[in-house]
Amino acid sequence: MSEGGGRGDSPADKAREDFFSEAQELVDGLSRDLLLLDERSRQGASDPELVNDIFRAVHTLKGLAGLFGAARMSAVSHELEDVLDDLRLGRIELTTRVLDLLFQAVELYGRLLTAEKGQLAEPAAEVEAMLVALGDVTGARGGMGANPVAQYELDPSVLGVLTEYEEHRLRTNIQAGKTLFRIRVQFSLQTIDSALEELKTKAKPHGEIITYLPTGAGSDADAIELEILHASNATIETLREAVKGPNVVVEEIKKRHPASIAPPPLGVAAGLAAPPSPVSQLPPPAGGDATAHSAPPDRALLSPSLPPSARGVGGGGGRDLSLRSVSQTVRVDIRKLDHLMNIVGELAIVRSAYGRLSDRVRGLPEMRELSVELHRLHRSFDRHLTQMQNGILEVRMVPLGQVFEKLARVVRQISREHDKQVNLVITGAETEIDKLIVEELSDPLMHMIRNAIDHGIEGREDRMAVGKPPVGTIALNAFQKGNHVLIEVEDDGAGMKPELLIATAVRRGLLSEEEASELTLREVYNLVFLPGFTTKTEATDLSGRGVGMDVVKTNIAKLGGIVDISSDVGIGTKMTITLPITLAIISVLGVEVAGRSFAVPLASVEEAIVLDEAQVRNFEGREAMTQRGGTLPICRLARLFALEGHAGKARGGKPCVVIASVGERRLGFVVDRLIGQQDIVIKALGKSLKNVRGFAGATELGDQRVGLVLDVAALIEEVLASEKEKFLVAEGRA
Repeated sequence: MSEGGGRGDSPADKAREDFFSEAQELVDGLSRDLLLLDERSRQGASDPELVNDIFRAVHTLKGLAGLFGAARMSAVSHELEDVLDDLRLGRIELTTRVLDLLFQAVELYGRLLTAEKGQLAEPAAEVEAMLVALGDVTGARGGMGANPVAQYELDPSVLGVLTEYEEHRLRTNIQAGKTLFRIRVQFSLQTIDSALEELKTKAKPHGEIITYLPTGAGSDADAIELEILHASNATIETLREAVKGPNVVVEEIKKRHPASIAPPPLGVAAGLAAPPSPVSQLPPPAGGDATAHSAPPDRALLSPSLPPSARGVGGGGGRDLSLRSVSQTVRVDIRKLDHLMNIVGELAIVRSAYGRLSDRVRGLPEMRELSVELHRLHRSFDRHLTQMQNGILEVRMVPLGQVFEKLARVVRQISREHDKQVNLVITGAETEIDKLIVEELSDPLMHMIRNAIDHGIEGREDRMAVGKPPVGTIALNAFQKGNHVLIEVEDDGAGMKPELLIATAVRRGLLSEEEASELTLREVYNLVFLPGFTTKTEATDLSGRGVGMDVVKTNIAKLGGIVDISSDVGIGTKMTITLPITLAIISVLGVEVAGRSFAVPLASVEEAIVLDEAQVRNFEGREAMTQRGGTLPICRLARLFALEGHAGKARGGKPCVVIASVGERRLGFVVDRLIGQQDIVIKALGKSLKNVRGFAGATELGDQRVGLVLDVAALIEEVLASEKEKFLVAEGRA
């Protein structure tokens, strides 16, 4: 659940909750950027802008931590900022060791945030170890080498205002053998924002923009000329063609004659950066802008009339002085959305009562005019309430990418620790699901990923011996199917051997040999969800203790979902999680069983048909019926809930079969009567009943009737289980 103060929180509490939210966003962003940096590094490519973004995020996080008294987080951020500053300025290289350290620091941020909330003891020893490790990296940096900038005919006035980062990028591009170009362009002050962005978009594919500055020249007061320093491998003809336009001049910057090369002007790095000015030695304000400590005076001082967008520089520290926020989002405490959702649920009950009243009035001839007016108002109320309901649901929805990004870090860490090369391929990260469901998905998916790496993916030599690529692959895929979201975790490992699973279950006393001989292939794979089941003979720090996969099944079931497994020996294993999109407002089909009211979530209902007893057959204690040429197992809810013989049987009419499905599993629930469809808000059953399987909660179905909401996934799981199901035992007692 997202953090946030309730309505009675003090301003200080609210500010602290905002700190947690903003800090978590920064940490999540750091995780994404580091994963991207790792990928680029493995491809042999560099991304200076990405490193700069990471540096700025850590700088901002340091300011936030200092402002809210998070001392250890502030200390880690300070040391990490130094490492990133050295990295972006070329003082150190992005080695595997440095990258691992960056990932470890982000993991530590998460634990520090949890500790700040009081949910965990502060990891003091880990912080101290991290500070030492970061200090070792900055202490081992070497010199920056000779300065090649002085070889070029660059204007000293331009060199004098370059930031340290821009000097580093200029030097790096020169050492890479790129040609330097000077692009002079005149802009109208009225269109400079869009025109400058357009020019940058044209130039970027051909190289890197180091900086851009006003020249002070211009044909009139309504125009301004900028000089853009650009490094490129392209020819001057190619660059001219790319950025051609009115008032655009491209010139190549030539090297100086050897005899005329003079020492670089003060402020330009010559092997080492120039000492910072007294102003730059001051610490940045907490939460201030994310520029380098040694940033030069604001470029706005050079040209007071220059618009904010033209004051920024290629990768350095220009500032936008506009006070208008560009953010179009606000943070909302999920508890406030829950409160609104409950109100909408109550209004839905009022809507149903309103509809019944309208129907009663319609039957009175003398009330015809009033009936028409009531019907019109009811339709308007229904339409607006539906819009409100959909709006709240949309706000609660978040992309699954929030969880997937964390799993990418886990894959990288575990595969490196256990000497297995594994790529994680993610698709469908934009698929949205309820915020509360997302929060509960992390642990189950973590267990599944760990299980795939430890049990599924073979070692490098084993893979190559059977003709597989040395690097294993875990595919994480999500997509929406009807009113459900499916999440697939698939590996290209060794797969599951059914005979090994059966032998292990029998050896551990989890089932008898007679029971094992009656299992279907799907039931064999589901053995991995039994408590205490593991094929490992020795426990490792990853798995082998018989815990994990049973937790996966339990946690997914709590969310109203199920897990299915399919596997091919030598090819791989796929686990599929099927979940409802939301647990908030849901549409249900009201049913009646022995005079009691129940609600079946419509997301799981395929159709409802009249029961034809002539179609029902009994197979080894299980009932099934023929439906469209296939066999459909059925479950009589009155028998399942031990309600047979109770008063209040069906009020006439034939029993019906509500056909429900979750994933690939289908089951028909036999009920006495269908009540109708409506939208509800599920209420918790309370501490004494929350562990009763088969029910997701309770709700009001109208006419003051309280109905239990069926947990369809759990019921299907129980009824279709191969062992002596708890519910079916009731058949002998009925």
